[in-house]
Amino acid sequence: MDNTGTETIVRSLIQDAYDKMMDTRPEEALEKLEQALCADYNQQEALYALKCLKWWLERIKGMDCTGGDCPYSRGNFLLSQWKGYYGFLDLVGYAFDRCQYAVKHFVYGLALKYFSEVFEDGAMRHDPDLLEQLGRCYKGIGSYGEALAYLRQAAQFKQEDAETMAVLADVYALLGETKAARALFREAFFIDPQGIDLRGLESGLILALVRRVGDMGYSGAELQEWIPVYGALFDVFTVKRELKLAELGRLKQQIFYLESELRCRPGNENILTPALLNKYFRLMDYYEGTNGDQALIDEIKLKIKIIEPVIYERYMC
Repeated sequence: MDNTGTETIVRSLIQDAYDKMMDTRPEEALEKLEQALCADYNQQEALYALKCLKWWLERIKGMDCTGGDCPYSRGNFLLSQWKGYYGFLDLVGYAFDRCQYAVKHFVYGLALKYFSEVFEDGAMRHDPDLLEQLGRCYKGIGSYGEALAYLRQAAQFKQEDAETMAVLADVYALLGETKAARALFREAFFIDPQGIDLRGLESGLILALVRRVGDMGYSGAELQEWIPVYGALFDVFTVKRELKLAELGRLKQQIFYLESELRCRPGNENILTPALLNKYFRLMDYYEGTNGDQALIDEIKLKIKIIEPVIYERYMC
């Protein structure tokens, strides 16, 4: 058989493998990839896909040690492995989008089967953690309407959970509901920027902001703390709501704490400075939205000028 014929067969086998993965039939997918490599042992996409699939198959073998036959534990175990998988991808490189698309469908599809079994049992039907996991799984397989339904229910009970709010915002953005997405991303990154899994977000709305801030040289926790600051400055987090009095009181306490930390622990200013700016912006929004005392707004601007003069000169003047 000539090279063109071999290549056609190999590509067909790889696509068959991806189809099997997306249908949560990993052993059959593995067999297809091995057949592809028998035909061309140096086919790079087949080698890459085989590594990725085997990584997950090894983790699946370990589920019996952590969750036994409990479907809820097995589903949670699967989703908990994404952080480790990202680390694996950092080592082998992120390549072949078709492969990652199939892997995502496989893992979230398998987890969805476990969580759906629990949901159908009825005992945990209103559990916010289960509802959130169902929403994540539907998002992972691209069923955004179903994801939204479950995540909205979960968010009613988890309004102070940054990760839940960010995932819900991401789904709204993927559905083209930009106004809701901007509002919820703003809330999520105000609550706890470091509590959000950036690599689990998919919408162009947030990924463009993450890339833009990353291009400034920020990374890790520092990057996550600067995202809400530049989200406000770059008119991404534009949809605002008025704070309740209890929230306003909490915000002022948080500002006082961060100001004290910045004075006492100047070595942590790379994290504390953007965190404090985030709070200042929120407080300034409150005063501006309620026609508050201009002197209080000017006081906040002066504080911004003192701790981050570049931000003040570029955006506050």
